[in-house]
Amino acid sequence: MTEPQVTIIVVPRERFSLTQESLESIYEYTETPFHLVYVDGGSPTHIRQYLATQSQQKNFQLIRTNYYLTPNRARNIGLQQVSTKYVVFIDNDVIVSPGWLQQMIQCAEETGATIVTPLTGEGMPVHERVHCAGGEAHLVIKEEGSEVKRYILSKLHYRGRRLKDVQGKLTRKATEMAEFHCIFVRTAIFEKIGLLDEAVMNTKEHADFCMTVAQAGGTVYLEPSSLVTYVPGLSPCWSDLHFYMLRWSDAWGIASLKRLQKKWNLTEDEHGGGYLIWRRKLAIIRPLMEHMPGGQKNKLLQKAFVLIEVILNRLIVSHYALSQVWHKSEPTPTPLQQSSSSS
Repeated sequence: MTEPQVTIIVVPRERFSLTQESLESIYEYTETPFHLVYVDGGSPTHIRQYLATQSQQKNFQLIRTNYYLTPNRARNIGLQQVSTKYVVFIDNDVIVSPGWLQQMIQCAEETGATIVTPLTGEGMPVHERVHCAGGEAHLVIKEEGSEVKRYILSKLHYRGRRLKDVQGKLTRKATEMAEFHCIFVRTAIFEKIGLLDEAVMNTKEHADFCMTVAQAGGTVYLEPSSLVTYVPGLSPCWSDLHFYMLRWSDAWGIASLKRLQKKWNLTEDEHGGGYLIWRRKLAIIRPLMEHMPGGQKNKLLQKAFVLIEVILNRLIVSHYALSQVWHKSEPTPTPLQQSSSSS
């Protein structure tokens, strides 16, 4: 068997309930040999047991923590197990399609790209609506009177368009943006830039990474013949809800924005973490309101729910922060199951 050139690292994004569908798609649609490292950060019992069984059957590397992980922390844990030429970071709510990995390898080999982004779709049915077809990620400097404002322009191309309307127009090309839903990276770049920035906890980590790579002389390419889709959305599982609220918490968001502000010398973000409240409102409060008297039109009840959710969000963050005191002395998690190549 050909020695794999690629290690696939799967990490939690915002929920656990799509774990099985995502993992099965990787094994069904990946013909190219690969190593797989699965970082399981605090999944509920039934998911933990499923992954333990699958790691034995498929012989992949499983790394488990009994607490939730920020995305870049999970990726760095997996990255420390990588010895292949390339690495793919992919979230646990992504469904891949036939040939997805081989097309990105071919792109990297032919262009010398540091990062390759597939054509990334969103939602169900899979592979029908575009989320990211490359995009922009760079600093913008504007003079407004006596003030000079610096901010990160982070823009996705073709977002929300129907795949069948744009796929024929897309060709392999250099771009600035790749998202961590699925991102293919030349491993050698980490010798230049170090590990992913764990202080960027939950927002714009993709833009930060792409800009850091560009600053180090690396390149980003879109490979539209490689197609994956991420499937957002909450399930009724309480475990998903708890992790989702922490993952998109105000505290993690504001900490991330402050880190980016300091790192890139940005103008202070006037909106703070307000958009995170909006995200949780869409995912949690709006569906709940549908079952309440007056539905979405009951603005008073909606405001009350938002206030309750914000308070609950702070409590969840505080509880998590206290729990981390107990984990600080723990060594970096080690694999529960060593991997061999898969195909």
